[in-house]
Amino acid sequence: MVVSALSFLAGLMLVQQFPILPDVKWLIVGGVLVGIIAWLRYWRCLFFVVGVLWAIVFAMHRLSDRLPEQLEGVEVQVTGTIADLPEQDEKRVRFDFITRDGVYDANLPGAGAAIARDGVYAASQSGQQLPAKLRLSWYYPDQPIKAGQQWVFTVKLKRVHGTMNPGGFDYERWLFTEGVGATGYVRPSPKPVLLGRDSAWGSISVWRQSITDQLSSALGNSASLALIKALTIGDGNSVTQEQWEVFRKTGTTHLVVISGSHIGLIAGLVYFLILKLWARTGWLARSPQKVAAVSAVLVAIFYSGLAGFSVPTQRSVVMLSIAMAAIILQRNSRPFNTLSIALFAVLIVDPLAVLSAGFWLSFLAVSVIVYTVSGRLGKLGPVWGAIKINGVTSVGLSPLLLLFFQQVSLIAPLANLIAVPVISLLVVPLSLLAVIIMFILPTLASKLFFLVDTVLQGLWWLLAHLAEIPMASINHALPSYWALLFAVPGILLLLAPVGIPARWLSLVLFLPLVFTDVKQPEAGDINMTLLDVGQGLSAVVQTTHHLLVYDTGAKFSEQSDMGQSVLLPFLRSQGVAKINSLIISHGDNDHIGGAVSLMRGMDTEQVLTSVPQQLSEYAPIECVAGQSWLWDEVKFTVLAPRQSFVSENDNSCVLKIQSKHGAVLLTGDIEAAAESWLVETYGEALKADVLVAPHHGSKTSSTAGFLQAVQPGYVLIPAGYRNQFGHPHKDVLARYRQADALWLNSADSGAIVVNVKNNVLAVRGMRQTESKYWNIK
Repeated sequence: MVVSALSFLAGLMLVQQFPILPDVKWLIVGGVLVGIIAWLRYWRCLFFVVGVLWAIVFAMHRLSDRLPEQLEGVEVQVTGTIADLPEQDEKRVRFDFITRDGVYDANLPGAGAAIARDGVYAASQSGQQLPAKLRLSWYYPDQPIKAGQQWVFTVKLKRVHGTMNPGGFDYERWLFTEGVGATGYVRPSPKPVLLGRDSAWGSISVWRQSITDQLSSALGNSASLALIKALTIGDGNSVTQEQWEVFRKTGTTHLVVISGSHIGLIAGLVYFLILKLWARTGWLARSPQKVAAVSAVLVAIFYSGLAGFSVPTQRSVVMLSIAMAAIILQRNSRPFNTLSIALFAVLIVDPLAVLSAGFWLSFLAVSVIVYTVSGRLGKLGPVWGAIKINGVTSVGLSPLLLLFFQQVSLIAPLANLIAVPVISLLVVPLSLLAVIIMFILPTLASKLFFLVDTVLQGLWWLLAHLAEIPMASINHALPSYWALLFAVPGILLLLAPVGIPARWLSLVLFLPLVFTDVKQPEAGDINMTLLDVGQGLSAVVQTTHHLLVYDTGAKFSEQSDMGQSVLLPFLRSQGVAKINSLIISHGDNDHIGGAVSLMRGMDTEQVLTSVPQQLSEYAPIECVAGQSWLWDEVKFTVLAPRQSFVSENDNSCVLKIQSKHGAVLLTGDIEAAAESWLVETYGEALKADVLVAPHHGSKTSSTAGFLQAVQPGYVLIPAGYRNQFGHPHKDVLARYRQADALWLNSADSGAIVVNVKNNVLAVRGMRQTESKYWNIK
């Protein structure tokens, strides 16, 4: 059973590595192959092939529910329901929208005449089917947005697209696994129309919305409100960046995300409570285990419903149901066989689960516990048993934590030893009890919430102090798959039952994971990565022993900025522990927005900027023409600003990076005036092999005279996909062609990696080399 389940899993995983899906005709070939293998009774091979076919069929179905390219950027009228709790920040509300009907109106502004017959058409009638699920933003809404509301919106949509960076969060993959077929925003005109509540969604989403409103009313501005929402209804949108950072450093992030551990613990508490109490009653005493198992499953379903039946909680319910079914059917199966059945069930329901870190962490955690308990924990008491399980789980999950997050908390065993019982035995049960009674006994519910709030504040104080301990967590370069292959037998040997010889070899097998080899540039080489930060700019320049960050992308809200979501993950994946110099070209949000998060998350030796007043807390040095320094046989020279221009864009820090092998020019948002001044001042000294396009390729930049002076071989354009400014402008692209320069746009290429070495220039885009079948090509 175990080998069959792993074979099925391997087949599913193989498909997720495909850059494109095979043609439908190969499914017919696969079907014939299944028949032959079944006839030969090669069962393990059969499960592998079936896994491959099931993954392909499921992926094809999911990809078919995407926005047609013809409807990108046009105005579409849609009717549907807000599916879940909206995410609110200072500027917008974002929510998932389940479409009931989509209408293309050729008379709407900006609609054009792509589909015109009598003006208005249902999307299905015109052959342009809208996806079933949209991810929409509504900027500065004039009405309250609630889950379960039914609306008529006029929206502008675009295909699912996200930033693509090494070590970064794959937003496209996440939307794909969530079944989102398009993203977009609500147009203020025509005015959105609220139709009322959708009864089909009222039983879950409206209920969750009511709980959210009641929690906000009961707890007011309490710092614990966000945590209680996260633990009761799975709404983590209000958890701040500072709170997430503390949880990451202490290894307790899993405690504030409703997952298998929460559902398993609550179900377990109910199971043992029913087992003890129900057995004392009359006729039901004959089968207390069955009653307890059914009750545990029902409670798990209830808790999953509170969390909106999110994908991780659905997985947990499936796993728990399989385990409880063994009890109900009185099957005394081996733990790993039960786990294998649960694995089959989860992957049949959702083969895309293999793309989720939560899937791997959940199953590995259970596997490690089962493997360890069978060997050494059976004779221990509950206290020492809990301590042991906590320790071995931390060790067992460490390779995956390095793979997924490039960060491991050294104090996680201690922090979890305290936090797990507090959250599991006090906070979650009391919070759920308060939620259940809040509509019938509001006074008692408020007192329970006050008690939970007090407990959480005490726990938060402790975790915050633990996070401040030096070396509380370590960042590590992204490990290779070879290192992980060595670490797996190392874990098995380390956690093996007593009596297994040569356990010390486990430390040797761990060495490739600990000492990951990060290849550094040689003296005189320049490695630059123009990160994909949407409509903004951020570049990382590496020499042999130094690292420079030029701009940090935008800030969108208190919970979201490019420093936190792109820069820090990239730097950690590269094994970077310190930034030698941070240059902020100027004060526009799309260049400075992520700076504070970046400096809070990583040591930064020096800050250079043309707007020191905006970063005064970090003692910046003003960026002025003439500044220069030499790192590892690579010269860095600030060319501008020297004089003050009227436009802040023209006052950007301009940096030239020169070595014996070539040169790179970073220009910020300079426009024609600053370009003209640079040409007059430096002339041929501006020449560079790679030019990062001034002002994202705007029409007012990249003048012919400037390009003639720079003579770039490549122009790299940092721009967002289908951005509202129309960058890069078509006239600018024509000027690049006239200058015989090849250009790459981060919106199309993802992160762009430049290597200047041995007088050879190598430029490649991540989207062209590493994209998968769900990514837009």
